[in-house]
Amino acid sequence: MKHVLTLTLILVSGLISAQTNYEKGMQKAFELWADNNPIEASNLFERIAAAEPDNWLPNYYAAHVNIMNSFGERDEEKLSAKLNKAQDLINDASTISKDNPEILVLQALLHTAWVAYDGATYGMTLSGKVVELYSKAEKIAPENPRVVACKAEWDMGGARYFGQDAKPFCKDIERAIELFANFKPETPFHPNWGKEHAVKILQTCNK
Repeated sequence: MKHVLTLTLILVSGLISAQTNYEKGMQKAFELWADNNPIEASNLFERIAAAEPDNWLPNYYAAHVNIMNSFGERDEEKLSAKLNKAQDLINDASTISKDNPEILVLQALLHTAWVAYDGATYGMTLSGKVVELYSKAEKIAPENPRVVACKAEWDMGGARYFGQDAKPFCKDIERAIELFANFKPETPFHPNWGKEHAVKILQTCNK
């Protein structure tokens, strides 16, 4: 009996230790990202992903870092390296968590990065895919604020590109901000970003 109790305590201790290591690693990666060290942050998220093969979040954030760091990049070789790496990470995350609206949004943002880099080259081939991804994410999670906000921003960009009024989509940004106010992530590490950006977009609507 004593042997069984000792073994149980060792196993529980191991689980707590593993959980703590995961939490510490994720917190450190977020700190690196916040301190403008995207490469180090991405690398740490990838190491965590290797240690957490059934957890989609580390791959998601490693991809997210690379995608966000690609907007504004004008060197095509560097852009390709970042986005190709992000695509591999999204593929890994999708294998773990299928039809995940958060991952679908991230995939749409990756395509958007290519379109932002060269709309003439990538707009025709990727715009339809972005619309399809947001439509699928919206059907799965219509109350997810990132789905609503990112789809609205894409629609606004499309309207401006074709010389149309983008203001009709401002109501969707307003709805996203309302959804952000009530959104509760499943864990402290689940996606919870986007509110500040949505507020900035709404400010442009009011000008």
